[in-house]
Amino acid sequence: MRDDALDTSDFSLTLRNPEATDSSIYTCSIGNERGERKLADIQLHVKDQELKEEVVVGSESVILQCKTTPDLPEDTTVEWTRFDREIMIVHGYSNGSDHLKKQDDHYCGRTKMNKDLLRTGDLSLTLKYPTERDSGEYICIIYRDKDILRQKVVLQVKEQFPSWATALLILLVLLVLLAVFGGLIYYFRQYFMSVYKVGVNSEVESVQLICKTTVWLPKDAKVEWKDANNRKVHMYENGSDQPEEQDDKYKNRTKMKRNLLEPGDLSLTLKHPTDGDNSGYTCTAYTREGDILLKKQVKLKVRGQCCRYRSKVRGQTHDGGSVSVGSIQ
Repeated sequence: MRDDALDTSDFSLTLRNPEATDSSIYTCSIGNERGERKLADIQLHVKDQELKEEVVVGSESVILQCKTTPDLPEDTTVEWTRFDREIMIVHGYSNGSDHLKKQDDHYCGRTKMNKDLLRTGDLSLTLKYPTERDSGEYICIIYRDKDILRQKVVLQVKEQFPSWATALLILLVLLVLLAVFGGLIYYFRQYFMSVYKVGVNSEVESVQLICKTTVWLPKDAKVEWKDANNRKVHMYENGSDQPEEQDDKYKNRTKMKRNLLEPGDLSLTLKHPTDGDNSGYTCTAYTREGDILLKKQVKLKVRGQCCRYRSKVRGQTHDGGSVSVGSIQ
């Protein structure tokens, strides 16, 4: 109290280092041998100093802050505790070194305090590999001479990404992939679907049936050429031709590019075409699961060798391979 309290009528009381246990109603009264008079009732509520720390699961460590005045006495004792159904000793320090005999097994090997904490007054606790189970209120208690100081730290360990959000993200990714894959399949199926016509003479060495796409096909794609009678003209699968599946009519007469999937040239070369090869040919590309990626039709017309003559006999013109009487024009 003030030394001049009677002269100034200021009877205020200063309470050093208030603690939570000091919370109460205090009565100020004045009196002498003739009696006593109550001046005031004062209600004191002391709250623990509270800090908040947040960290995500998977972090290497988190620091629970607790600081006081530097140059603490050598006999200062520090105790970190946590209440979870019962009081748990998280870390202890006394007589210049750690005291971990009473430390809870959950924190064994996971806590650390500064080596020069008495000099700096930094009594913070480092907690390694925090998990959601470590979330809660931690109390730092400092026993210094006759003083007892307390500081509360609330730790919240959060998931780096909530499980429900992870599940939603995976679902969205799957839906996007499904939409993209479905679009690609549709694109391949619709690409180059028109029927092309090719006409050659039977004396040519070979004819090419064109089938191209600007989009690269999967490496495990299967390509099949068939004629109008559903006979297998050529088969490509697993990165190479499959002549054993080819119809005898086309044996040793067909050829495709070696790297036909790059950049998607599936054209077929048919050697020594004859009028017996006149047909519609279908080029189909499949996925490994059998889904159609591309389908294109080509109609081939092979013209036989012939000569066209015009003859004029007695003023009449005839078309044919031979003429009787008359001059040839």
